[in-house]
Amino acid sequence: MSQPYVIDELISAKAIAARIEELCREIKKTYSDTEKLVVVGLLRGSFVFIADLVRELDMNVEVDFLETSSYGDSMVSSREVRILKDLRGEIEGHDVLVVEDIVDTGHTLSHVLKLLQSRNPRKLETIALLDKPSRRETDIRATWTGFEIPDEFVVGYGIDYAQRNRNLPFIGCVRFT
Repeated sequence: MSQPYVIDELISAKAIAARIEELCREIKKTYSDTEKLVVVGLLRGSFVFIADLVRELDMNVEVDFLETSSYGDSMVSSREVRILKDLRGEIEGHDVLVVEDIVDTGHTLSHVLKLLQSRNPRKLETIALLDKPSRRETDIRATWTGFEIPDEFVVGYGIDYAQRNRNLPFIGCVRFT
């Protein structure tokens, strides 16, 4: 059993919703000439963000998923990225937006972008709900970022700790008691 902890709210559900509206306005401008935007979600942490994002995008979108693993049940990245589930569809010649829950060390996003770039999309951009630049170990940054956060372990809004707390409507910091 894991150590007891409490969760302190860091970013409210209302702040997340407002930021998603702003981000979608920017995304729609960038992809204004596209016939179809392929939104690629990195599972599992981004699923709530993806759902809210695509509902706010007033354009033709297709949703696909990649599942990666670099954390397992740990609070620290292993820096070893494994693809557990690949895309179902083709992205060659299409406009692609990769949706990540959090950019921490940057290893996962860097690995995924290299993989997807090798499949020849027309345009490949990224969006991350959260960014922890203080932890970056790679030279990568999302095209769009919802919120920059301090070096805290966070949960909620799809992000988990050992598969728990994904259902929280806000982003919270884990504090062990």
